[in-house]
This record gives sequence, structure tokens and C-alpha cells, in this order.
Amino acid sequence: MKKDIVEKSAVVQRDRETYAITPHLPAGLASPEQLEQIAAVARRFGAQLKCSSAQRIVLLGLQEEDLDAAWEALGDMRRGRGFGPCVRSVKICPGTDYCKRGQQDSVAVGLRLDELYQARELPWKLKLSLSGCMNDCAETCIKDIGLLGTPKGWHLQVGGNGGAAPRLSRRLIENIADADEALACVDRLIDWFIAQNRFCRLGKIVDQVGLDVVRKVALGEVAPA
Repeated sequence: MKKDIVEKSAVVQRDRETYAITPHLPAGLASPEQLEQIAAVARRFGAQLKCSSAQRIVLLGLQEEDLDAAWEALGDMRRGRGFGPCVRSVKICPGTDYCKRGQQDSVAVGLRLDELYQARELPWKLKLSLSGCMNDCAETCIKDIGLLGTPKGWHLQVGGNGGAAPRLSRRLIENIADADEALACVDRLIDWFIAQNRFCRLGKIVDQVGLDVVRKVALGEVAPA
């Protein structure tokens, strides 16, 4: 029985014969040329296309012998990771670039997060998101770490999970005015999560150590270890 092929970023499908691959589209943004390239690869190898909840386009039903050629045909597109213990894609709302309700530039800040962390190996999986306003279209409420835009800056949310044991994230810090400081808080939390070396979602660790300890980690008041 076939299994996922990590080195090819390929996920075995229900038939246990074919695979899915996911070109990474940061923030869910794609040029017409990229969409045409993805469509051409799907036609060439007989794949189906599906928009994922992670703001990417998945190519479904690829044969194992076609995986290398499919990635080569996708050119310089980064390989998306949708499985394994790592940072998944950063989910990002349109923010002040496009949305009339946006309060913060979620696209610019989110792309910085994506560049830093997408596919980074961790003890367990971790999901990030940014919403440019309190409507929370990027669902920070169910992500491990999320930034939520307000007129005064960013709320930092932690511990959400939309999986088999769903839970809402909790407000860790309010109205971080500077985007660089918000990113620094996220970086400290990820370093701390790595240092815990636990095979569980972040929210479970937050419950065990307490929100005050995690807040001090994010603010740099205690070491990540």
C-alpha cells in the first residue's frame, strides 16, 4: 500500500494509488500566468483541481511516476506542505489592500510570516492566520497562532484548533501597534513551541502552562526554552 512521499510533497489519495500535490500560493494570491501554468500541468497529467481551505490549488489524481515531471512543469512555484509536523500555509484575508473593512495590512504582514515560516519543520503541526479586521475572515479564532487587525494594531490570538477536538483561540495580547513587534511575538511563540518538543497542538500546551506564562514568552520576558 502506497504512502505519502514527503520528499516530493505528495499526499496519497483515497485509492492508495494516486497522489495530490499543492503548489504554494502565498496569501492565496496568483497571477494569470500561474493559474494558466497550473491548469496546463493538470491537463498534461490528467489531474483534477481543487481549491483548498489553505488558499491554494491542489492537483489531485497524479500517478507516482509523474510527480517529478509535474513539479518540474510547475517551474519555480514553491512546494506547499499540507501534511506532517510543520507550519502549514499562512491564511491571510484581503486586508487594507482590497477590503473596505480592513483595519490593518494583513497581506503585507502575512507574506512576511509566510516567507519566514511556511513548511518549517516542528514537533507537531501548527497553523497561522491573519485577519485585517475583527470580522476575522481568515479564522484566527481556530488557528494555533493568529493576528487580528484593529484600528490600534494587532490582537495576538493563541491556541485555536479546528480539528477533531475543536477549540477557540484565546486573546494573548491586545493592540500591538507595531507590526514588527507583532511578528517578533509570533517568532518567540514558535521558538517556544519548538523548545517544548511536544507531539500535540499548541493549545494543549497553553492550557497546561497557563496563559500568563505564554504571554511572558511572547513578550520576551522569559526565555523560549
